[in-house]
Amino acid sequence: MTFDWLKNYMPRGIYGRAALILILPVVTLQLVVSVVFIQRHFEGVTRQMSREMARQVNTALAPEWADSQAMAEALNIDFLPTSAADMPVGDLRRWYDFSGIVVIRTLHDQVIGLERVHLVDDWTVFVWVQRGDQPLRKIEFARERVSASNPHQLLVNMVVFGALMTLIAFLYLRNQLRPITRLAEAAEAFGRGRHLPYSPSGAVEVRSAGHAFLDMRARIERQIEQRTMMLSGISHDLRTPLTRLRLGVSMLEDEDREPLERDIDDMQKLIDAFLDFARGNADNTQPEPTAIPDFVQGVVDDCHRSGTPVTLVRADGAGQVTLRQSAMRRSLENLIGNAERYGTRCEVSVALTEKSLRIRIEDDGPGIAAEHRDAALRPFVRLDPARNQDKGSGVGLGLAIAADIARAHGGVLRLGQSEALGGLRADIVIAR
Repeated sequence: MTFDWLKNYMPRGIYGRAALILILPVVTLQLVVSVVFIQRHFEGVTRQMSREMARQVNTALAPEWADSQAMAEALNIDFLPTSAADMPVGDLRRWYDFSGIVVIRTLHDQVIGLERVHLVDDWTVFVWVQRGDQPLRKIEFARERVSASNPHQLLVNMVVFGALMTLIAFLYLRNQLRPITRLAEAAEAFGRGRHLPYSPSGAVEVRSAGHAFLDMRARIERQIEQRTMMLSGISHDLRTPLTRLRLGVSMLEDEDREPLERDIDDMQKLIDAFLDFARGNADNTQPEPTAIPDFVQGVVDDCHRSGTPVTLVRADGAGQVTLRQSAMRRSLENLIGNAERYGTRCEVSVALTEKSLRIRIEDDGPGIAAEHRDAALRPFVRLDPARNQDKGSGVGLGLAIAADIARAHGGVLRLGQSEALGGLRADIVIAR
């Protein structure tokens, strides 16, 4: 048996689920106690009191009494003048008078010749009795003689004290849940490239999870730093012999010099890509509020001035998004440069909603086959020759850099086919 269908009806937040864990047992317990107590106590007491009152009515109306009025006064029962037209069509009670159901049923069972019962309010009961040849009698007596007084006090007490204890328990539980939410916020911020101060607190298990998170965060930061230093050092150290090679090659004849210079240029591009990849992972600048779509428009304008045929064709929504501007600019420039390399047109669009930011870059080039898109996001992966033909071999880092920067912002880079231009569609999607 599975309870997966319940997931659609359960609260998603930890506070909502904690409230459900608190309130559901309390409400269930109160309902059970209410039903049992009302059935076993109020209903039983009401039935017993109603039977006693029925015996008194029967006694007051007994034919052996010569003066039934005197007997009624002795039993504190009032006989009122009435007629058949004055008698209601049926038994009457207020809809929420649940003890009245027992009163009416018991009186009908016990009072001889009972015609109607009218529970007019919380203080008075009217009954009409017709016995054989005797005239129709309208009898009045106090309601407290047939049912327990103030039966609502049980429900009031249960609701008030149940709500009070639930509130106290929830306030205590909130203090226990707060360290969990702080841990979740710190983990979410780290996933988006931000470093929130965090110190473990709360219960022992929460503290243990907090210390584990801090250790994990420190290890990841050390690994990123070590990889960045290694790539940066290797790439920087290669520049010196590369410069010497360029100077030596410049003294050769043109026939021999040109192929070597092309190789040196390829090596220079490879080193620059290494450095760009290293900078993308070692960007320690703090995220700052960034105006959208003004920021994207600025990147597009800079690329357009440098000779890239790119335009911002659509911008939906406007507002502030927290970004590392230098890293995001590098990511957009890589994607726009990639579109320029493999196509003749490049279009950029922006969509900003309350939940996410999406920046889309499309070109009219050959695109990337669906089975190769995941591989294209990995570093140093070169795609099929059709996409690289006459466009330079590249080093396979452009899309990887853009994907890493998107992940550092807590987002993702998605590749697809452009419906407007027919080439590659690259979407940077960042949750707000």
